[in-house]
Amino acid sequence: MQVITELRALLQLRDFRRLFTVRVVSQAGDGMFQVGLASLLLFSPESQGTAPAIAGAFAVMLAPFTIVGPFAGVLLDRWQRRQVLAWGNAVRALLTATMAVLMLTGGVSGWIAVLGLATLSVNRFLLAGLSAGLPRVVDGPLLLTANSLTPTLGAGATFLGGGIGVVLGRMLEPGRLKDSAALLCAAVVFAMAALLALRMARTLLGPERPNEGAITHELAVVARGLGRGARYLVARRTPGQALLVMAVHRFLYGVVFLAAILISRNLLSDPGDADAGMATFALVLGLTGVGGAGAVVLTPTLSRYTGAQAWIALMLLLAAAGQVLLLTSPARAVVLTGATVLGLAAQGTKIAVDTIVQRDTDDAFRGRAFAFYDVLYNAAFVGAAALAAFTLPDEGWSRPVFASLGVAYVLTAAVLWRWGDRTPSPVDPVPEPVRA
Repeated sequence: MQVITELRALLQLRDFRRLFTVRVVSQAGDGMFQVGLASLLLFSPESQGTAPAIAGAFAVMLAPFTIVGPFAGVLLDRWQRRQVLAWGNAVRALLTATMAVLMLTGGVSGWIAVLGLATLSVNRFLLAGLSAGLPRVVDGPLLLTANSLTPTLGAGATFLGGGIGVVLGRMLEPGRLKDSAALLCAAVVFAMAALLALRMARTLLGPERPNEGAITHELAVVARGLGRGARYLVARRTPGQALLVMAVHRFLYGVVFLAAILISRNLLSDPGDADAGMATFALVLGLTGVGGAGAVVLTPTLSRYTGAQAWIALMLLLAAAGQVLLLTSPARAVVLTGATVLGLAAQGTKIAVDTIVQRDTDDAFRGRAFAFYDVLYNAAFVGAAALAAFTLPDEGWSRPVFASLGVAYVLTAAVLWRWGDRTPSPVDPVPEPVRA
């Protein structure tokens, strides 16, 4: 198959292998960290398992990212992205180790939530940096395959790391060591990712002309940079439209994701059994990853014939079919099959959106583009949490909600198919990077 040939070609690129290794190791640590945090906040018997409580926890954790995120983009266009990957993972290792120590010595406290929020914030910053740096190590037709491979296998590493965290939790006796085990492992893995990032040349990931203006001008530079970045994306059309479609998709998918937590915790498992709820949800996530892995093979092969925009519309229609399946029954087999279908649709959409944004955005604006991507990604999930809190029952399964989501997916696909741009509009002259 052509995709296998291109995968081999990618893996022969030394710089791609090094960046890819950093992503895989870093995201494996993400999985361990997320399991440790979720077991405390979402699945423990002491936590409230109602729809408003779980949706509120996600909203509180993600809302700050929508405020801080835009500033990250300007910094990614000003700082060497390799340094961001190295220092960001080192900071995450320190924060996570501190959380584990606090758990071992004093149990759950307000500081755990604060440090968890900071760690997740750094993670979103790193993912934007990884995406912005990818075109610096891959170009031409291989970029589409790279966009299929790296996020999906990165997600696979997250699932693997999460699985290790779940196994550790089930092996240990209840207590503080069990609660902190996944966090301790995550801290070690984050430190490994920081060291692996140092194998790349300092300037490898760009930007080519980083701004080194005085820090006193930083706020003004950020504000101007955001404005110019937004105007550029809108004028360029295809990347701006791709970001908007991804935000809509993320909003709809976010409601299903929160429903899956509630179904796993309260419907398919005993609400008082934290391990059973975590195991069920881990299975749901695992099959979502299986669907995403299918997108790795299908998207590079088939989207060459349809075009990226048409492929996104087809994936949105597939997601609508997944909603139709879910509204038939809350049976375990139906929920797991629906998770696989939605995983394929979600990852297929993301691969195509990533490619459009990277391909059609000038290097001077890629950092800001992926920071906007990150902000919209999280803001959409906050909106999904708000909708879920008011519309989902505590069991998580609702025919009216799933039917409405299916209709929304179909409408979004129709709008993109009918009015979406297939080629970027020229922006002349290309604005220069903002400098203090």
